[in-house]
Amino acid sequence: MEIGRKNWVPEVVRTCRRRTALECPARIRGLTHTIVGAVISFVFGLDGYDTRDKTTASKPPESLSKKILNRDRATDRRTLAFSLGGDLRVSRLGYGNRQLTGPGIWGEPLDRGEAMRVLRRAIQLGVEFIDTADAYGPDVAEALTAEALHPYPTNLVIGTKAGMVRTGPGEWHPLGRPEYLRQQCELSLRRLRLERIDLYQLHRIDPLVAVEDQLGVLSDLQQEGKIRHIGLSEVSIEEIEAARRLITVASVQNRYNAVDRVADPVIDYCEREDIAFIPWFPLAKGELSDPEGVLATVALRLGATPAQVALAWLLARSPVIVPIPGTASIRHLEENLGARALALAPEDLSQLEGLGRSPS
Repeated sequence: MEIGRKNWVPEVVRTCRRRTALECPARIRGLTHTIVGAVISFVFGLDGYDTRDKTTASKPPESLSKKILNRDRATDRRTLAFSLGGDLRVSRLGYGNRQLTGPGIWGEPLDRGEAMRVLRRAIQLGVEFIDTADAYGPDVAEALTAEALHPYPTNLVIGTKAGMVRTGPGEWHPLGRPEYLRQQCELSLRRLRLERIDLYQLHRIDPLVAVEDQLGVLSDLQQEGKIRHIGLSEVSIEEIEAARRLITVASVQNRYNAVDRVADPVIDYCEREDIAFIPWFPLAKGELSDPEGVLATVALRLGATPAQVALAWLLARSPVIVPIPGTASIRHLEENLGARALALAPEDLSQLEGLGRSPS
């Protein structure tokens, strides 16, 4: 049967479902922060596709800056580590490696040697958590991680994801059949050269497969010793609570940054429950490029860059936030490390709060 232009992608996905799983294949950059950045483990990047249900969007808190300021100031929350799943201590700044693949997160990197150097430099600078996925490439990002870093440092935690099938550059479709998730876990173990994956995340909940079946196979894999902790991605509080009746949820990965704060209620929930919140697309790209914007204004005052300010704000937002900014450039990797040295004053937090909005 001939498939029309508008319908070929859904047909491909339906075909994958019908077949067995094995067939589905700032204006000014302060000198001080640049120097500090060369020795601090921070990275820069984005994770840029979004299949969220916008009906769950809610407005950000009215006085988020006051909430941050009212926390106990005796401890600097910006630099604390977080115990992922209660037993994996990681620095609160990770690295997401999706940008190491080709255009559209598809295929091999344009410069494989540079991609390897970026991964190795991130470890040299103290990164302790790397986030990847079988869908990045697909398969490319996981393989690069192992090629560049194996045998891994003893303190390195690797998280990967499954539950998305790729049909081309920039195209993503949830696929949560239990046999597919099991297959992908086995393949990720092989590509990453691991006996057990530290954090295995359901990339998206597949609306066409019972949640109990999707989480059930992850629980089975955990019991078999193939994964240590289970995480979720792009979920609401209600979905997290439903999942927690079946499994222990170690992390939630939703889109979040200083501008897009739809996930504010989810972050508050995660903080109460001591669940790691991993924001993808942690940098508000449009706002970053505005030389007259709030981020640029604050950055100029601090002698920093807008990206550094955006990352420092995320670290101040909640002690459970573990950003995973990524980049394919060593220069960007090092340039943005100075974010950890930034101390945002009350006036900075107040000014940045005005950026927050929920997309319509």
